[in-house]
Amino acid sequence: MRNRGSSVIIENNKVALIKRVRVGQEYYVFPGGGIENGESPEQAAIRETFEELGVHIDIKDDLGIVHHNGIQYFFTAEITGGIFGAGGGDEFTDKFRNRGTYEPMWIELERLLSLDVRPIEIAEKLHLLHRP
Repeated sequence: MRNRGSSVIIENNKVALIKRVRVGQEYYVFPGGGIENGESPEQAAIRETFEELGVHIDIKDDLGIVHHNGIQYFFTAEITGGIFGAGGGDEFTDKFRNRGTYEPMWIELERLLSLDVRPIEIAEKLHLLHRP
């Protein structure tokens, strides 16, 4: 597997996630994807977030690294423009229909641990960082 860059966007006590339904499973992931040749993890997170969510972001901080099928880099980010939910990446084309559905959404931070959010390590970290 190739390494990935992902963004973690929090606004109004909600986090931007992508609801996935694939082969009868329902789970949630953070926007992001594979790092292309010559790209930094931050650049991949910015590009993939635009492709998947339709928003432009500024990277703020490193949130963590998860080792699973390669190295996954997570960054906190802030939306600077675009329209949430207007992503037009390959995952939304007929070519990738066999990979299930992708639905961008905002999920309340307090619900994170009650859902199948992947990777769980980042969901747990957010839960600890944003406790009431």
